[in-house]
Amino acid sequence: MKTIGLLGGMSWESTQTYYRLINQGVQKALGGLHSARIVLDSVDFQELADLQGADDWSGATALLVDGAGRVAAAGADCVMICTNTMHKVAPEIEAAVDLPLLHIADAAGKALAAQGVTQIGLLGTAFTMEQDFYRERLSSGFGISTLVPEADDRAVVHRIIYEELCQGQVLDASRGEYLRIIDTLAARGAEAVVLGCTEIGLLVQQEHSAVCLLDTTAVHAAMAVDFALAS
Repeated sequence: MKTIGLLGGMSWESTQTYYRLINQGVQKALGGLHSARIVLDSVDFQELADLQGADDWSGATALLVDGAGRVAAAGADCVMICTNTMHKVAPEIEAAVDLPLLHIADAAGKALAAQGVTQIGLLGTAFTMEQDFYRERLSSGFGISTLVPEADDRAVVHRIIYEELCQGQVLDASRGEYLRIIDTLAARGAEAVVLGCTEIGLLVQQEHSAVCLLDTTAVHAAMAVDFALAS
């Protein structure tokens, strides 16, 4: 079994979901008392969020490059960034360590393509929704076009992520707002809505919506399990 290197803490609320899903996936595949081989480097998210807010992406990159070096030195066979937003700096992390990087947008793209989806709605942080690093990866790699909420709704989605979900607050009123925004994206032509922040699955699951939802945390964790168990 290969060892999975996780860059976590962004936030730890979703990193614990990664840890659970990856171990459950390995146990389901191998049975018995099997669990995953994992090396985890967990950042102080306040430090990273401050860098994001200051538009200091070079500083944010340096934090994750240091973490990637630590998981590589600890014996990881791959590296995973346990957040959608920081895949903005995935190329720099790939260049810094001699390990394959399991990209969350590739996990999403493969799952969407398998369902025949060609147009999605995207929920995530403002960085993920408004910048092109994520949407372009889906477009160029999988032929998937992306719709994002209007500006006011993007602000709602972003605020709930940072002020509530990353701090362990799961509120019914916020779920209602997300479901309203999901329905709006579907009405605009989204065939599925990607939960493109690893905390959103804490608030919204498929049982809450008639619209097809893709939880990126779940598909990314499944990609890790496949990598770990591949011969």
